[in-house]
Amino acid sequence: MNLAELNKVATAMVAPGRGILAADESSGTIKKRFDAIGAECTADTRRDYREFLFRSTEAMSKYISGVILYDETIRQNAKDGTPLVKLVEKTGALPGIKVDKGTKPLPFCPGEVITEGLDGLRERLVEYRGLGAKFAKWRAVIDIGPNMPSYNCIMTNAHALARYAALCQDEGIVPIVEPDVLMDGDHDIDRCTRSPNGRSRPRSSSSTIRRSPSKAWCSSPTWSSPARNPPSAPASRKSLKRRSSCSRPAYRRPCPASRFSPAANRTRRRPRTSTP
Repeated sequence: MNLAELNKVATAMVAPGRGILAADESSGTIKKRFDAIGAECTADTRRDYREFLFRSTEAMSKYISGVILYDETIRQNAKDGTPLVKLVEKTGALPGIKVDKGTKPLPFCPGEVITEGLDGLRERLVEYRGLGAKFAKWRAVIDIGPNMPSYNCIMTNAHALARYAALCQDEGIVPIVEPDVLMDGDHDIDRCTRSPNGRSRPRSSSSTIRRSPSKAWCSSPTWSSPARNPPSAPASRKSLKRRSSCSRPAYRRPCPASRFSPAANRTRRRPRTSTP
């Protein structure tokens, strides 16, 4: 592990005025988007779409600090034979990779899920690093509802996030730690900031994270926010102020920065320094 290099990458990822471009849609997800506009979804059309984004040189060089790629994309070449990773690097952005394998139902926790992908992760990280990846992303999904999130769901996902982050650092890749609290449901903002029985909101505070180098990872927590369709009135100035105060990173140790990600539109906000 080269801590100085990891810290350099983590700091570059959250450079002021820049954001991270999520181009890591799975083949199934991007097919739905292509179907909506009547476009054929093939390996070539997916490549052409992403190549178009990466060749937007002015926008990429001015506003994008990193690009999260999908397994297919990190292996693809542009139409002229240039690896797509090289197109990203040419703009000054850092190439990254989504390494989780999606969610599956969590046993004995109805309605809750666990993110999978730890099996064989070290070997995949070695391969992705060889393909040019500088950072990785793993998304844990936390839902709010009656008796949710459960303690088991929070701790199981936190442990998976911690193991993923430790493996990434051990293989020279900066991990983005992303506990994603969904906005589905009818809960208010106060309900979002706590889980059942008065416990605090989900944290990646596993002992593995506590032992990891604090300057070699980035957090991507979701804004504390009311649901998309709350029964109460629309957000006021007071509730927006409340949202800001509730949305502090829930980590005990400092990292270079936290990049907040409102779950409603997945838009990346300007980086904010994390609170120890």
